[in-house]
Amino acid sequence: MLRLQKCILTRLFSSPSTSPVSPLHRLLSAAADSPAVSPTPGFAVEEYLVDTCGLTRAQAIKASAKLTHLKSPSKPDAVLAFLAGLGLAPADIAAVVAKDPKFLCVGVERTLGPVVGGLTGLGISRSEISRLVSLAGVSFRHRTIVPKIRYYLSLFGSSENLLRGLHRCCYLLSSDFNKVEPNVAFLQECGLSVCDIAKLCTCKPRILASKHERVRAMVACAEGVGVPRGSRMFRHALHAVEPLNKEKIAAKSEYLKTTFRWSDAEVKIALSRAPLMLTISKDTLQRKSEFLSSEVGLEPLYIAHRPVMLGLSLEGRLKPRYYVTKFLKENGLLDRGKDYYSIVTISEKVFMDKFIRRHNEAAPHLAEDYATTCRGEVPARFRFT
Repeated sequence: MLRLQKCILTRLFSSPSTSPVSPLHRLLSAAADSPAVSPTPGFAVEEYLVDTCGLTRAQAIKASAKLTHLKSPSKPDAVLAFLAGLGLAPADIAAVVAKDPKFLCVGVERTLGPVVGGLTGLGISRSEISRLVSLAGVSFRHRTIVPKIRYYLSLFGSSENLLRGLHRCCYLLSSDFNKVEPNVAFLQECGLSVCDIAKLCTCKPRILASKHERVRAMVACAEGVGVPRGSRMFRHALHAVEPLNKEKIAAKSEYLKTTFRWSDAEVKIALSRAPLMLTISKDTLQRKSEFLSSEVGLEPLYIAHRPVMLGLSLEGRLKPRYYVTKFLKENGLLDRGKDYYSIVTISEKVFMDKFIRRHNEAAPHLAEDYATTCRGEVPARFRFT
């Protein structure tokens, strides 16, 4: 195995850069020309998986049950060398084999070579292909992966977005296109652009592979929380309701109503403007409610009309900026009419320039105290009585 891999890698990476033969062709040629490994009498698959592929004993026992037909290391050796040539580390190769032991039986020239060639033709780099091998699993040993990748590239917009989506939903490539394409068409009918769908599916790729009835139910749930089709928040609403059903959404809405002392109308206003509130944990919502209502003194209606605040970090933004501005007001350095919402939603750079650096002389410790508060501690100067 080591001799074969060394031979292939040497031919792949040591050939002159002026050679008209592509790296993939050199790889296939090397695999074909390398001395064949003769069948070994008493070849033990389990030992091969441990000693050559790097699997643990437990993994090897499980994997060997799917390779009872394997009598020689010649084909697995070629596959391992090919994967190493693509740039997969030994640990990554071991993970591929443990996940799909039959990968060792795939023909390099008949299947893996054409697949890699097709993916390269789509503009996917060698490092991205090596990541795709790990993510795609069984799908990578079928030539049909190439047209599927072509379709998803046009949908996701880039190979990086696609790989991110596959990381979240590895079975996307094995999904039936008879499900995927109608779902995409329906989302477009709902007012989502291809760009919107790409952003949505990068975070929630399972939507594409869901049953069409399920996607329609998601759309109904999004509309049910007050976000109409075609609105700019519709994509975010689908993101929020994807793992939920009507009962869970109703329960979360009731929790919001109780926690923030909102009316039914105010709950709907808040969700229509920030549907991702549905994804925030109850504990986090409770702590933010207590801080905004009790300490900052904001009215329920004020919060309902500005629910974006609830998606901001309590420890990293809401508290630190409140303490800074309160300190400035207490010391006569800031007009008391400043709106809290406008303060917490400006960028960090603008906040630093406007509320910290501007007061370096009058409040030399302000930057240090602000940084301390962002770490979750409250300095003495920010403890007001």
